[in-house]
Amino acid sequence: QVQLVESGGGSVQAGGSLTLSCVASSYGYYSTCMAWFRQAPGKEREGVACIWRGGLETSYVDSVKGRFSISQDFAKNTMYLQMNNLQPEDSAMYYCAAATSCLTGGFSRDLYTYWGQGTQVTVSS
Repeated sequence: QVQLVESGGGSVQAGGSLTLSCVASSYGYYSTCMAWFRQAPGKEREGVACIWRGGLETSYVDSVKGRFSISQDFAKNTMYLQMNNLQPEDSAMYYCAAATSCLTGGFSRDLYTYWGQGTQVTVSS
C-alpha cells in the first residue's frame, strides 16, 4: 500500500510560480510511474505531467509544455511539479498518482492505483 500526500498549493497571480510536492510512503524505483492530474470544478480530471523509468522519461499535456516541469527525488520519496507562468486556466485541485507496475507512463486514470487527496491551486488574473 502506498500513501501519497500532496502539498505546495496556494493562490498566486497570473504569471506567478508554485512548486507542488508529493511524498510517497514507499517507493518502487524501477516499476513505478507517477503523475500529476488536475480537476477544475465541473470538468473531468486530466493528466498534466507524468514521469517513469526512474525519472528518465517525462510527458506533459500540451497546455503546460514549457511552463511545468515534473521531477523526482528518490532519496526523499518525493515527486515535484514546478509550475511557472501560471494562468487562471491552471486553477484546479492537483492530485498526484502512482502506478504499481507500468512500462510506459501516460494520462489514463486506469493506469494509476494510488492517489493523493489533492492540493488546491488558484490563479487570479
